[in-house]
Amino acid sequence: MSNAGKNLKYLRKLRGWTQEEFAQKLSIKRSLVGAYEEERAEPRLEVMEAISNLFKISLEDFLFKDLSEKSGGSYLEKRRNSKLISGGAAEIRLVPVKAAAGYLAGYGDPEFIDELNTFTLPMLAPGHYRAFEIVGDSMLPTPSGSVIVGEKVDNLEEVKNTNTYVVLSKNEGVVYKRIIRNTKARNTLTLMSDNPVYEPYYVNAEDVLEVWKAVYILQKAAPAPRWDVNHLAGMVNTLQEQVSSLQKKFN
Repeated sequence: MSNAGKNLKYLRKLRGWTQEEFAQKLSIKRSLVGAYEEERAEPRLEVMEAISNLFKISLEDFLFKDLSEKSGGSYLEKRRNSKLISGGAAEIRLVPVKAAAGYLAGYGDPEFIDELNTFTLPMLAPGHYRAFEIVGDSMLPTPSGSVIVGEKVDNLEEVKNTNTYVVLSKNEGVVYKRIIRNTKARNTLTLMSDNPVYEPYYVNAEDVLEVWKAVYILQKAAPAPRWDVNHLAGMVNTLQEQVSSLQKKFN
């Protein structure tokens, strides 16, 4: 019995590619990758040859060996653990805005998590990290489109007041806020925005599914501002008039 479908899926995940990215590399449709992985279809010979060349394996191994068990264990498991054991750069999975809704349902599903793209930051200490793209102006001056790199918080007791966290909850989904732990009502958390226009709100601690402490904020470089000389002159004149008015009042 051929292991082509199983091995195709394993090799794709080994590189951290989505089905769409893998399909592009093989010059086939994404739906075909899905059909091959679910063993609803057998890869064509030219596709198998392309995979063999891409991963530097023999066609015989791809067809008949279980590559996930090669060398006494799953490479994916070794890769996940090696980041912590070796002290190397931690692998960070990115949750983009388009995947945020699905993350609420798939945060505990290894298959869903493995579909997310990954990157590394050499300055991070070993640990369990995840990155979330945020939208909106509730956390200004952190701009919309920023990526928050968070370290997993396993216990709400570790949350420190007024620090920023990415919070996943049943009712709110993924949000980036400051947290205040309520001393009187320990079963609730107050979530605050940096933008004062937005009012704080409460979430039940039992509804919180994940908490990630913000450790880095990644954002695009802003273009240099273009100063309008006439506008600046107007601002200076206005300030001078206000100062003069205050001086008259005091005198």
